[in-house]
Amino acid sequence: MLKIKTLIVDDEPHAIEIIERYIGLIPEIELVGKCNNAIQAFQELQRQEVDLLFLDVKMPGLLGTDLIRSLQQPPGVIFTTAYAEYALEGYDLNIIDYLLKPVPLERFLKAVDKVFGFYKMNHSTAKPQQVPASKDTFLYFRMDRKMIKVNASDIYWIESQKDYIKVKLKDREITSKQKISTVSELLPDDKFVRIHRSFIVAIDKIESYLHDTVEIMGRELPVGRHYKEEFNLKMNPGTAGSKNI
Repeated sequence: MLKIKTLIVDDEPHAIEIIERYIGLIPEIELVGKCNNAIQAFQELQRQEVDLLFLDVKMPGLLGTDLIRSLQQPPGVIFTTAYAEYALEGYDLNIIDYLLKPVPLERFLKAVDKVFGFYKMNHSTAKPQQVPASKDTFLYFRMDRKMIKVNASDIYWIESQKDYIKVKLKDREITSKQKISTVSELLPDDKFVRIHRSFIVAIDKIESYLHDTVEIMGRELPVGRHYKEEFNLKMNPGTAGSKNI
């Protein structure tokens, strides 16, 4: 089971108590510590690996925003504060969400839903979010400091450009820092096929194809030599052993 190691940082005991109680409702979130100020949190982050902070902003000694700025690689952050004016600054710091005190349970759960997408996209061993293969399969891609939800059925093709990918949709493109090999593992195998080291295409979006190209939305994409056999099997089920399309 997915376990997201989480630290609560707040100078109000009651606020800690509420978030701790909410966390107890989510098996995937593991509470690994509670801190009363940002200095303690900084020390705790040096001592152990933490994936997520529920972080108050206005605390004595060091603001939560300053704590984030002091970290080279901060974990995912959800602000929990009574001061709405910190929201814009928080999003400039790339936080996941912003909870205004007192935090209702339903708003906490909405933030946790964002956490799952963020964690699976950004954790060192994680991948974009995927649900069981179906017409509702979706992934999250990071773009412009946001996690963008994309339904797999809306994808025409994915193109690799070094450490980035371009996800081609009908009326727009999403550029995200991600390796194409990671995304390939998450797409429904019966709906997509990798045709080249730089291209994955949606099978149902292919308009025509030859032995070395496919055409989608009027654009020709190359079929690499090492991908022809797999492509042939996807396009012509039951032709195992055939070398030509």
